[in-house]
Parts: sequence; C-alpha cells; structure tokens
Amino acid sequence: MKFLGIIPARYASTRFPAKPLAMLGGKSVIQRVYEQVAGVLDDAWVATDDERIEAAVRAFGGQVVMTSVHHKSGTDRCFEACTKIGGGFDVVVNIQGDEPFIQPSQLAAVKACFDDPCTQIATLVKPFTVDDGFEALQNVNSPKVVVDGRMNALYFSRSIIPYQRNADQCDWLKGHTYYKHIGLYAYRTEVLKEITSLPQSSLELAESLEQLRWLENGYRIKVGITQVETIGIDTPQDLERAERFLERMQQQG
Repeated sequence: MKFLGIIPARYASTRFPAKPLAMLGGKSVIQRVYEQVAGVLDDAWVATDDERIEAAVRAFGGQVVMTSVHHKSGTDRCFEACTKIGGGFDVVVNIQGDEPFIQPSQLAAVKACFDDPCTQIATLVKPFTVDDGFEALQNVNSPKVVVDGRMNALYFSRSIIPYQRNADQCDWLKGHTYYKHIGLYAYRTEVLKEITSLPQSSLELAESLEQLRWLENGYRIKVGITQVETIGIDTPQDLERAERFLERMQQQG
C-alpha cells in the first residue's frame, strides 16, 4: 500500500496567528513536523493557503501545495491536496501542522490499522495514566474516546466518557482506562472523497469534533494505541512548553 502524508497548515489562527512559522529550537514548527514525517511515509507534502508558509517550506526543501482559503477543516484541505498531488496513493495520512513531536512509531501504528482490509479511517489514542491526574482528564481541549472490543471508535467527546457513576472522581483513572485522542487521521483515498462531501452533522456541531460526522454517517474509525506523549501547539504558552520539552529531549539524546 502507498501512504501519502499531508500536513495542513493555515496562517490564520484565532489563538495563535502564524503558528506554523513560529520558531521552536531554531526551526519553524512546520519544518519540525515535516522532518518528522518525511521518510516515514511514501511521500509527504504541506498543504497551505498562505504564500508565506509556502515560501518557508520551499526554503527548507520541503514539498508544498497551495489550497483554497475556504476550507473549514484539515480533512477538506487534505482532499484538495491529494487531488492535486495525484500519484495513486491508497491511504492519505493527515498530520496536524502543530504536532512537531509526532513520532515514526505513531505513524507506524496508524499505518498498521490498514492491515485490516475493512479499515476505512484510522486514528490514534494514548491511555491516560494515573499520574496525569483528574485535571488532565477534565480538559475539554483533549477529547476522549471510547472503543469497542475490536478497537473501533464508539464515540469521541470533550466530556469525560465513560462517567463512573459509583466511584469517586479521584479514583476514576485507577478504575478504568481512559483514552486521549491524538489528532492523527488516515483515510483510504476513496473514503476521504466521500466524507468531504458530507454536510456537517448535529453531533459534530455540538462537540465541535469533525470525526463525529463520520461516525454519525456510518463510517468506522479504527483506533491504534500509542504510549508516546507529544505536545501539540495551540497557543503561545504551548510553544513555551514545547521549547522546554525539546530541551529535555536534546539533553537525554
């Protein structure tokens, strides 16, 4: 199977404008993401709507494709980019442009989901640990996932799911394995075309999670597990945390 990695990257961001071009350890965030992906998949491209990001990617030798400014999601941008790039890829992997610490093992876990010929869409989760604490479990910016016995997603929510009715909240992480969603998606190419033509769904609008649109329309999302902790960058404060994380990694390496 041929896997195409696409990294959607917008310049405009409410919480952190110009985020892909922010510097992290002497390199832009988008360069760090690209370098983590290139070589692991069969091909990798940045998909952007901004000439400044296009120029930055070309400057470090990356592949970049310009896409519409009107896309509402990274999935929509991935489909346009995939159409423009061509190449007969079987699976498109959507890597968020604000995940500079995405690991080859995580990409491998998503790829492995397609060993099952029935897999339509795949994503990743990481188990919460007791050390994460209840505050991390409560974080609405960290969606939770429940899965069935075959590791297909049943539901994604910003709320804590499941709710343990007969246990004290301080014991919830001890009594059940909760899964944190890692925003890495992969889609069979024909499925990507189908899901981008779907109208927004009621569950998606309620939770502001586009993957609920796919579930609500009957698509299955296979879930891979990673134990690797990464730091996504949504705010300038996250960038400061990422700098400290990178320094620790470099000291350990």
